[in-house]
This record gives sequence, C-alpha cells and structure tokens, in this order.
Amino acid sequence: MPGSDPSQRSTVSRWNLCLISVISRERRSARKPGALGLVLALSVSALCRQVNRLEISPDKQWLAAAGNPHIRLFEVNTDNSQHVIGYDAHSNNVTAVGFQCDGKWMYSGSEDGTVKIWDLRAPGCQREYESRAAVNTVVLHPNQKELISGDQNGNIRVWDLTANSCSCELVPEVDTAIRSLTVMWDGSLVVAANNHGTCYVWRVSRKKNQTMTNFEPLHKLQAHNTYILKCLLSPEFCENRYLATTSSDHTVKIWNVDGFTLEKTLTGHTRWVWDCVFSVDGAYLVTAQETPS
Repeated sequence: MPGSDPSQRSTVSRWNLCLISVISRERRSARKPGALGLVLALSVSALCRQVNRLEISPDKQWLAAAGNPHIRLFEVNTDNSQHVIGYDAHSNNVTAVGFQCDGKWMYSGSEDGTVKIWDLRAPGCQREYESRAAVNTVVLHPNQKELISGDQNGNIRVWDLTANSCSCELVPEVDTAIRSLTVMWDGSLVVAANNHGTCYVWRVSRKKNQTMTNFEPLHKLQAHNTYILKCLLSPEFCENRYLATTSSDHTVKIWNVDGFTLEKTLTGHTRWVWDCVFSVDGAYLVTAQETPS
C-alpha cells in the first residue's frame, strides 16, 4: 500500500526523549514519569524511497529503518547521520522490522513474499521463510521462538525458529489481507486485523510436552467498517488490558480486552491513521496519520 515518488528520499529523525512531570487533566494528579518532551537530536537520510517502519533495539543501540526495498541500521548514540549497515536481500517493500529481546538478531517481512532473519553479528540474511504472498506484518512471540506473519492473501503463518519451519497456518477470511498482528506481552493472546475492519482473537497456549503452539479462537470483533491499519495490545505495566485499532476511517478505537467492549473512540485525525504505540506504562497512546504529498 505505501508508495512514493522515486526521486524523493525519506528522512529519519532521531529524537531525545526527556521525561517530564505533567498534570493529568483526567486524573488531576502529578505523574512521574509523564508525557514525553521531544528534542530533535539528529536527522538522517534513510537513502530509500520511503520509510515504512522504524524500530529501536532493546539495548537502545540501533535504529532500524525499513524502506523499499532496503533496511538501514543506524547507531542511536552517536552523531553519525549515515547508516552503518545496509541489508539489501529483499526485492520489494519492507513492511515489518523488529529485534529479538537480546538484540542479537533482527527480523523483517516484505511485499516480496518473504520473512527474513538477520544476525547482527554477521553480514547477510541468515534465514528466509516463503509466505507465497506479500507480507504485510510480522511479530515476534514473547517466547522469542516463533515469528507470526500475515500476508495479502489472508494467511497467518507461525514460523517455529527452533524447527526452522512453519508450524501453523490460519486463514480467518480467504483473500482478505491481514494488515496487522499483535501479541499480548505474556503471549496469551494473538490479534489479527484485516482489510474488512475485523479483528480476530486467539487464545494461545503451548504446554511443555507440545511441539507446537495451540491457537484457540476466542473472539471476532468488527472494529471498523473499513481498513484496519494497525492493531496493538497494551504493554505489561498498563493498569488494564486494552486493544488499540487505527483505521482508514480516520479514527482510533480503544477496546477493553476483557469482553472486547469499546472504551473510547478517538477522533481528530483527518486522514488515514497508520500507526500507534503505547507508552511503557500504558498511560499514553501516540498515533500517526499520513500527510499530504
């Protein structure tokens, strides 16, 4: 879905996040840590047609910028505006990128139909999995042993990194693109959002004597009437369990996971809302909409 003028280059801006104390309008009480004060530290040319995804490694050493069709790795804690490593094995838009919890390797998904793993200690692609359709989203299970991908044909695949194979395939709706996937911080739930505005929820379990993860259908949620562009479950330290969904209908919706009831609809965006992220404590949600070309 992303597209751009090939003659233009995207810019990745790096910001210092300074915690400040604020007064919550809703709670009327001081919060520490609170809102984030943002100071632009560095802008770097990503040397690609667009930047689809950004991800910072858990140790805050690396910033990965996923573009078309490259991935560029930048050092976070230096003034160097040039990428230090480039990954060029994809042949089409890179739509997903993320890091393993120890920062030893990185994963990616692309519209070229592949999911790839990159060892940050060695050059080149270390593993490749064929999805047979454009990959729109990839997430790493908290157990660090499985990647879950969703593609344009509506397929969800679980890639067992120990067995080095696909251990499970799910098709919620045939030929309805999976746009976004999210996993609960404890690995207990997986949510998939598609182009019809529907979220599918599975309860996930894997017993010690099982060789593969079990996906038990739990709920079907008609969250929006058009594309869902991002779904995201709240983090571990959030007071309640929430699911956030962003859409091409210009809204963001917050759902209570216990019953999947609508908590709030956030309005104010005037274009497609492509992304969202929770703060670590789940008190804030940051959203991003597309901008005019």
